[in-house]
Amino acid sequence: MTNQTSSRAETDITNTPISDSIINVFRHRRITTSSDIVHKVIETYATRVLLTGVGLLTTIAIARFLGPSGRGLYAVAATTGLLGVQFGNLGLHTSNVYVVSQDPRSLAPLVGNSLIVSFSVGAFIAGILALLLTLTPSLISISGTLLFLAVAWIPFGLAYLLLQNLLLGVNDVRGYNSIDVGNKVVLLLLIVGLVASGQAGVTTFLGAALASIVTSCIWAWRRLRTRFAGNAAVSLPLFRRSVRYAAKAYFAALFAFLVLRADLFMVQHMLGSLQAGYYSVAASMADYVSILSVVVGVILFPRLSAMTELKAKLRLTRQAVWGTVGLLLPMLAVASLLAKPAVAILFGSAFLPAAFAFILLMPGMFFLGINTVAVQFLNSIGYPSSVVVIWGLCAFLNIGLNLWVIPHRGILGASVVSSVSYFLAFFLVLLVIRRAAIQASKDLTLTATAS
Repeated sequence: MTNQTSSRAETDITNTPISDSIINVFRHRRITTSSDIVHKVIETYATRVLLTGVGLLTTIAIARFLGPSGRGLYAVAATTGLLGVQFGNLGLHTSNVYVVSQDPRSLAPLVGNSLIVSFSVGAFIAGILALLLTLTPSLISISGTLLFLAVAWIPFGLAYLLLQNLLLGVNDVRGYNSIDVGNKVVLLLLIVGLVASGQAGVTTFLGAALASIVTSCIWAWRRLRTRFAGNAAVSLPLFRRSVRYAAKAYFAALFAFLVLRADLFMVQHMLGSLQAGYYSVAASMADYVSILSVVVGVILFPRLSAMTELKAKLRLTRQAVWGTVGLLLPMLAVASLLAKPAVAILFGSAFLPAAFAFILLMPGMFFLGINTVAVQFLNSIGYPSSVVVIWGLCAFLNIGLNLWVIPHRGILGASVVSSVSYFLAFFLVLLVIRRAAIQASKDLTLTATAS
């Protein structure tokens, strides 16, 4: 089938009024509620709501038993592990979904390639980070056992990311959700056990996080193992094919991670663990209220990747974007209104400075949520290099502005800079989508004329 588009499709995302989309949702309610993609979004969102509750209990336990400074130190150590995963995934977390959704027979070699990358590249990144942070302790204040646990998390975090995304690629959404829930529940139970035994501390809590991710890796492997015959094998040709797509996804994800998480490191370095503790709570709460858009993006990407007609891709993306807007706006508004009492009740009055920082993050989370859904269209057509450029520009802007803003405006300034960066990414991605649709329309016209 050839890709098709039209002048209406070219402006589906950028020009459609939200009122039309809401009317369309009600008009086609019976159709959409019976569709597979809506069912999977509902199932995954329900799972994420459960995960939010479990994650919130975990965050509260960590914050209350460690205090602002301990919470800040834990957040920096955990984010160090996440940083290693971002550097080491090589973009395979995205290319795995893209490749296996187009060719399910590639699952076994993709599993093999993922494990090799996780425990070779992951170990290398862990060693480099450990050496760097040992030689330059002034960068961030973690060392000893805490540093070891932070970097030991990297290879297992990589394996978990790559294997879990393969579950999405083979449309095993239930397995994906079950393992995610298991990971969070195991962590919470381990933390409760540590508190009950009087061993609560930054190091023991991080050790619990490592144990939960190891358990989840084994679970994901066993779930995938039932879907192919024989053994997981390494395939260099498939790896080379995946890397062509993955390289762009890798740098885009790396720059996006810097936009989302570099400010926490900068706050800790410039203002200390206390302010980092406040900011980590604000950022964690912001992550919770943005779950809906993440869920839609996760389910949408493999579906778009398996489609061949550009017009259909645009139509589905438009519906997903406006549906997300209609639900996300009231959620963020309510979250902003309840921020201060929620922080006081959940985390204690010691964390009240996090409330206003959270409110200032909300405009950015709105635009980041829309972008998370809309960009799946670009991911499904081969990941244009412009997506990498956009996130690189946003990372440069975010870090550059924070170098001045954080010392002068503290965590409130960091929140504003994040919101500005998220809006810029959203705006530029929509421009790229519009350009891609227009170019596809021209190509289709030329092809029709030539024939």
